[in-house]
Amino acid sequence: MLQTAIGWHVELEFEEDAKRTRAAALIRLRDGTEVRAHGYASRHPADSNQPRVGEEVAGARALNELAMRLLTKAHDEIDDASGRVSYPLT
Repeated sequence: MLQTAIGWHVELEFEEDAKRTRAAALIRLRDGTEVRAHGYASRHPADSNQPRVGEEVAGARALNELAMRLLTKAHDEIDDASGRVSYPLT
């Protein structure tokens, strides 16, 4: 049986200043639904300015929130289809 590969594309954008990094994550699902999430990182005044590290922290937090939103969406769809309450593992 031939299987079709399915993929999602995740976009991450960053806004930075000297003290803070903001990450915005977006995923578009096959049905056209878009799920968005945000993550933040703040630089301690004693730390050197390392924008890449701020991006990694803020990006990881945005992706973590995105994952939780996808789990919630999936469980809501399970509940709607089955008429019962499902419980996501966290």
